[in-house]
Amino acid sequence: MILIMSSEIFNLLRSSGGSRRTLNPGAHLFHLGEPVRRLHLVLSGEVHLVRFDETGGSVILQRTRPGDVVAEASLFAKTYHCDAVAKDAATVQSIPRSALRKRLREEPDIAEAFMAHLAHEVQNTRFRAEMLSLRTIEARLGAWESWYGDIPPKGEWKNLSQQIGVSPEALYRALAKRKSGG
Repeated sequence: MILIMSSEIFNLLRSSGGSRRTLNPGAHLFHLGEPVRRLHLVLSGEVHLVRFDETGGSVILQRTRPGDVVAEASLFAKTYHCDAVAKDAATVQSIPRSALRKRLREEPDIAEAFMAHLAHEVQNTRFRAEMLSLRTIEARLGAWESWYGDIPPKGEWKNLSQQIGVSPEALYRALAKRKSGG
């Protein structure tokens, strides 16, 4: 059912017009504090919602891939509460916020599909909060596997470390320990 709802949201947003934009790796789609004027749908690539701290560290709040909505909660906010950064080359479709809100008010089936999508995102967010409360890297990796499946391939480990809230080096050590059976 969640996949059906996600597909409905994807089709809704694709049919809502708007403009397309291509982002290079590391490019910002929007910045913390900017006014929200559009909702964004990822057509290709991957875009992350990121919060940066004073030391230059960062935490990934959301990973969006093709078919995902970037910062859907911003539909009801005045400004963005984090940055959106392209992890790799990405294409997004940006739909005017006012047009989408009008459509949600006028079409109950679309509003219901959007609510179901938001409920799924709340579930994912609660999982992440629970995972980040776990004390050990091994426990976080176990939680990751139970929710998402396999650990990503080696080229994605730095990204994984950000998502589970540990340094890349600590993750590498934990994965090496796992591999050696320790």
